[in-house]
Amino acid sequence: MATKVEEELRRLSIEIRYLEETAQALQSRISMLNAVMQDLAYANVTLESLEKNKVGSELLVPIGGSSYIKAKLDDPDKVIVGMGAGVSVEKTSQEAKETVKKRLEGIEKNRMSLQQRFSQVAQKINEDRAKFEELAAELRKGKPSRNV
Repeated sequence: MATKVEEELRRLSIEIRYLEETAQALQSRISMLNAVMQDLAYANVTLESLEKNKVGSELLVPIGGSSYIKAKLDDPDKVIVGMGAGVSVEKTSQEAKETVKKRLEGIEKNRMSLQQRFSQVAQKINEDRAKFEELAAELRKGKPSRNV
């Protein structure tokens, strides 16, 4: 028959595993949001530098994989902005910058919320581990060694 201490150790063990999985999922989501924020920051810098170019300016346009194509700027004030679900709309450069800024703000808010939740989960993991170690030590004291 399991004692209350043994039952509590099992419960804590299960809870710690669950919390560790939760922490890992949160960390993964935070990393994903960081990548999206980096992409949006890059878009913002590109939009800022776009304003400095004139019609007909030759540009290097990133196509992914650290590869670029040369292109000539037709209209620096018209930007095609992805809105999600495969939908893109034409906006002015200023409108595009505002859209990117709003997205960055929203993602940053979400990231901060996830980081706060991650900190809470990490704190609970540490508390549970400390309690687990305390109970395990108590259990070892209460039982004689089988090797004697």
